[in-house]
Amino acid sequence: MTNTPPNTLLDWLQEGRLLMSDGAMGTMLQQAGLTDGGAPEIWNVKQPEAVRAIYQGYLDAGSNIISTNTFGGTSSRLKLHQVQDRVAELNEAGVRLAVEVAHPVGALVAASIGPTGELIVPLGPLTVEEATAIFAEQAAALAAGGADFILIETMSDMREVEAAVKGAQTTGLPVVVTLTFDTNFHTMMGISPKQAVETLSSWGVFLIGANCGNGPGEIEAVMTEMAQYRPAGVYLMAQSNAGMPQYSAGHIHYDGTPEVMAAYAQTMRNLGVNVIGGCCGTTPIHLRAMRAALDAVADETISGPPVASAEGSAIETDESRAARRDERRAARRQRTTA
Repeated sequence: MTNTPPNTLLDWLQEGRLLMSDGAMGTMLQQAGLTDGGAPEIWNVKQPEAVRAIYQGYLDAGSNIISTNTFGGTSSRLKLHQVQDRVAELNEAGVRLAVEVAHPVGALVAASIGPTGELIVPLGPLTVEEATAIFAEQAAALAAGGADFILIETMSDMREVEAAVKGAQTTGLPVVVTLTFDTNFHTMMGISPKQAVETLSSWGVFLIGANCGNGPGEIEAVMTEMAQYRPAGVYLMAQSNAGMPQYSAGHIHYDGTPEVMAAYAQTMRNLGVNVIGGCCGTTPIHLRAMRAALDAVADETISGPPVASAEGSAIETDESRAARRDERRAARRQRTTA
């Protein structure tokens, strides 16, 4: 008989706690000296103090959850740097560094899993079974490091998401999923927020949301729809980029100020989002402003999302998109036969 790991995250959510996650890992690693093209996960063993300092910075800013430096830790991604044989070592090290600083202060460690970088059949060469095995290998190392739950993030293809969920579930750890809705409020593969929250919940995922994307305005529309259609027992997570990237003086900067991210945090709270954090461009400075903004309204009533209405939504319905797709196909057939 196997022991089921404790699900502190779900306990906290069921208690009604509003949680703040962290910000960008890549942004902070680049500030610490990581050059473009290098594998961030290698820093877990070559520059552990730098990685630990990033984790600590987010904890000091008020985060209840920190994500590990393991986003590209699948063998398929590590293969780009010829270190695909170090999946266990690099992922476990990234988690252990986070556990060392998070657990003593009562924070949780989210073990980050990103896309494989490969397309799933029929669009690419990778089968769902192969992808599941790749994710399971990484997830096993993350669990061995002592993670509290697994965070599958920045996804766009539900076939890859399903493979990641199945692979992560082999560990027995809680599984959380966030997708990126950066293509007209849909994922690159055409998944709507409504479709995502309904499908993922049917797979046993209890915390679902959005990350990355085109900034707070986009994620507000996405999380509004998720809040309107989430099934009972499902909680929501939002991690927006700090605005849009701007290239200046040889560096990429994000235009989302701490004040912008503070306002975003309050907007997410009022929609009923349960876990609020940031993604690309979000630093501990942003998180401190977000923490202060959330604390300032802690006693105020959460209004929740507006009533769902096709007329009042910025997001086209799945039915409308399907109808337009069918019209385009019919038009192409007519041109072909003409």
